[in-house]
Order: sequence, then C-alpha cells, then structure tokens
Amino acid sequence: MQAEAPVKTLPLFVRPGSIVPMGPFLQYSNEKPADPIELRIYRGADGHFTLYEDEGDTYDYEKGQYAAIPITWRESTHTLEIGARTGSFPGMLKEHTFNVVEVSSGHGAGVELTERYDAVVHYSGKATRTVLR
Repeated sequence: MQAEAPVKTLPLFVRPGSIVPMGPFLQYSNEKPADPIELRIYRGADGHFTLYEDEGDTYDYEKGQYAAIPITWRESTHTLEIGARTGSFPGMLKEHTFNVVEVSSGHGAGVELTERYDAVVHYSGKATRTVLR
C-alpha cells in the first residue's frame, strides 16, 4: 500500500478494532493528572486494550504497585466495556473521565484531542458498559 506522506503529515495505519488512548499533553510524568483520557475506537472488528497506570517516577511497579483497567470494544453491538480496575498505587486517581470517539474521516484523526465526543464515561473503578450509536 502506498500513502502520500508530505513532511508535515505522517500516515498512521491502524488495525480495525484498535482502541487508542490519548491523554492530555504532558512534558513530564507528574506534571498534572492524566485525565481526561480520550479513547479512540477504530471500528470494523472487536478489540481490547488494557490501560496500565503507575506512579511514573519510581520502580514500585516492580513491587506490584500499579493499576490496570481492561477495555473492550464489541463491534456487533457497538458496545464499549470498561472493566473493573485491578491493583492500586499511592496517588492513584480514583476516578477517570473517558471521552469516547468513534474514529471516522475527519472525526478523531490527527494528534490533537477531539472537540466532539460520541460518549463521555465517568469511571470510578467499577465495570461499566456504554452502547454507541
């Protein structure tokens, strides 16, 4: 496959079913909380992803101090499932806001965060399910 790639544009090929998290711009790990998180869903197939978090500036993850959030996209039902968080670490955010974007031509493309979301999920660590239409 060939794609035009001018100097200011880099093509990005993403597999159907991919879930790509995009966070706020950070220059270093503890600059500010990594929230909200934009979840970009590339439709066309089922997909899954695990959002991993830790303190960002220690090796305490080697001692089990980290958290993981399983995220699943079900293409046939247009359902996003955000599973129960496992694990914890000091200073962990107890709640997240996930701004969900179903990527399409001109919507959710590029490196900038999207201004119009398809859904907003307020997550407190418990499993939740959202149907997108």
